Amino acid sequence: MDLSIIIVNYKSKDKLKNCLNSIFKADWSDVKLEVIVVDNFSQDNLSNLDIEYPNLRLIVSSRNLGMGGGNNLGIEAATSEYVLVLNPDTIIGKDSAVTLLNYLKNNPDVGLVGPKLLYPDGSLQLSCSNFPGFFIPILRRTFLGNYFKKIRDNFTMNDFDHNSIKEVDWLMGSCLMFRKKQITPKNEEFRPRFDERYFMYFEDTDLARTFKSHKLKVIYNPEAVVVHDHARESAKHPWYIAIFTDRLAWIHIGSWFKYFIKWGLSSKLKR
Repeated sequence: MDLSIIIVNYKSKDKLKNCLNSIFKADWSDVKLEVIVVDNFSQDNLSNLDIEYPNLRLIVSSRNLGMGGGNNLGIEAATSEYVLVLNPDTIIGKDSAVTLLNYLKNNPDVGLVGPKLLYPDGSLQLSCSNFPGFFIPILRRTFLGNYFKKIRDNFTMNDFDHNSIKEVDWLMGSCLMFRKKQITPKNEEFRPRFDERYFMYFEDTDLARTFKSHKLKVIYNPEAVVVHDHARESAKHPWYIAIFTDRLAWIHIGSWFKYFIKWGLSSKLKR
């Protein structure tokens, strides 16, 4: 097996099927593929999914493990050297995954690679960023961002044209490819996994920072294109309402603190 695709589902049955349709319609050339769907205690009744789609394994979790935990369950079950973590609200291009796979195979110093993301209307989704400083979540969620626009826009790399391959700090976790096991430049074995202390949010930033700490590159590759029907669920309401009413906003805040406790307040990676 060459590539294992991991999709964690939580109450996304319709979008999941669109995602799977795009996978099985893609051009895989000589790539041997397996698809693993982890049902994160969604109660979506996916019991016939592995009958509908070839080369698909369904893993049903007895509890909601969060985004990182659900993906880790799939990664552990994967039999391939290479792993693609994919959100159920994505539609992959015909050759997008193979493009990422070939890039990773040809660049042993790269640990993590991701595609250009587009919204369903074809507009660009900002999916690569610099590591955040402590106040970035505040600048992104409140009116204060209007007064510190340069700092906020530097975080989201607004000045980058997003049309060229580029080494970046981190990538949005909706589509990420890496090796299940990798030898680092220090000749150490590294098995990438999500930190399950994050139930949701910051798990992708943390993963990229872990790759960087092992001296492995994180690469944005726009030669692969994926449509991502992204909704910022934790930002549905204004911040002054969300902090009182929105559970996801509090999960986001909790992950924010966990991230900075783990890595420190600086946006710069310690060498």
